[in-house]
Amino acid sequence: MAAQGADIIPVAPPAGCQEDARSTWPLTEANLAVPTQQADGTYPGGRARLSFERELVALRRRVIQQATLAMQMLQESLDALWKLDRSIAAEMKIRDNTVDDEEVAIEQACFRLLALQQPVARDFRAVAFVLRVNADLERVADHACSIAKTVRKIEGETPPKWPTALLEMGERVPYMCQRLLQAVLAEDAEAARKIIDEDETIDKLHKQLFVETIEFMRAEPNREANGLHIARLGRVLERVGDLMANVAEDVVYLVTGEIVRHEKHADSPRETPPAG
Repeated sequence: MAAQGADIIPVAPPAGCQEDARSTWPLTEANLAVPTQQADGTYPGGRARLSFERELVALRRRVIQQATLAMQMLQESLDALWKLDRSIAAEMKIRDNTVDDEEVAIEQACFRLLALQQPVARDFRAVAFVLRVNADLERVADHACSIAKTVRKIEGETPPKWPTALLEMGERVPYMCQRLLQAVLAEDAEAARKIIDEDETIDKLHKQLFVETIEFMRAEPNREANGLHIARLGRVLERVGDLMANVAEDVVYLVTGEIVRHEKHADSPRETPPAG
């Protein structure tokens, strides 16, 4: 996955990756290449299959680039927040526009692939996965842009004493993004389930931040506006955590065909879907 000059696609599958000779997923370097021609001059599955896999590989590369850019935007916006670097907002807006344009282009390419190739079973899940994750990544970029805008509104020349819950959310959410990316690359449904469960921790920190924000506003009566900005920042990070949980649910669906987004508890019984 490459963006802004950084290439983080693993050359070899990450630890725990289960290879499947019938699938061009997970998103390892090997699986981001189109099928090779056989000795008799034909392609596995014929030219129709070759065309489908070429288009799917192209979509995967593009959604990986989207993920890299969105996660970089989030981390850089948080870095600017902690340092109160107000110069980053304009740059974030430009990068957000790039993500917006590519989100529409990827969506159109997915619809075209579904209409012309009519994939089924795992192939359908792979296209649906790209389509759904593409939309969630665009929202992550929007939230990163929102953080950058909020930096400009914080009062004072030096950073305030940030609430503990906000600092912890600012550490956990980007790490959650990194781990999710590895779960996608490794096609690791169990790692994805752990990320879904971890979203509950983010929700608890968001509730804790509400209490700490009130304490912050009482301690700094001349900085009430900063308290409102802190509450907004917490809400933004909580939403990014929700989006990461959504993507993790899509990873489970991609790998197993199982829809888990309405499960209330991590240890609740899971029905095994039909094979296919």
